[in-house]
Amino acid sequence: MDSIKTESKKYEFYWWGPLLIRFKISEETRKLFLDEANKSTADKSQDLAGILHKQVLFGDPKKFEKFFTGAFTIYQDAVKKWTNRSNNELYKLTDLWVNFQKANDFNPPHDHSGNLTFVIYLDIPDKLKEENKKYKGRSTGPGGITFLYGDGPREAITYRSFFPETGDMFIFPAWVKHWVFPFKSDCTRISVSGNVSYSVLPKLI
Repeated sequence: MDSIKTESKKYEFYWWGPLLIRFKISEETRKLFLDEANKSTADKSQDLAGILHKQVLFGDPKKFEKFFTGAFTIYQDAVKKWTNRSNNELYKLTDLWVNFQKANDFNPPHDHSGNLTFVIYLDIPDKLKEENKKYKGRSTGPGGITFLYGDGPREAITYRSFFPETGDMFIFPAWVKHWVFPFKSDCTRISVSGNVSYSVLPKLI
């Protein structure tokens, strides 16, 4: 894992196949997202793989255009360092929804449409944190997320797993398969996800 400082953000990326970055959003932005998430009501479940308590379209994405412009600029900076090439992508947000995950809900292995996707964790409750701490297995445990890529021997790095923290944002290629572990605690894990398309294709050389 490498940490890199930009002018406004510090982000991390992880040594394996695809470019996966992680950084913190501000507490002010998290609260704004959470407020909008709790107002959202239009059901999105029929379009998604998740077996979740509630999945709804995000109410007003336009409120967060400036935030997403900054977030995708951070990813663009990471692409330059990851590939050692110039980068001219322009990103367009195409989908935005909220996931309300309760006890025994889960998201099976799946990928997304578009070019990029992301997840922002608005609330990881204390009950879930305690359940995860008590977990004794080898995986990331209840409430965790795993990203999967490729095949290989045990020496190959073919996955990355995390137990997310409130305020975490992950950005990654839309084709990267990922899945979310179920949990038993009586609480609600809230996240925002979305899909992103390139309006200008990246340079490959």
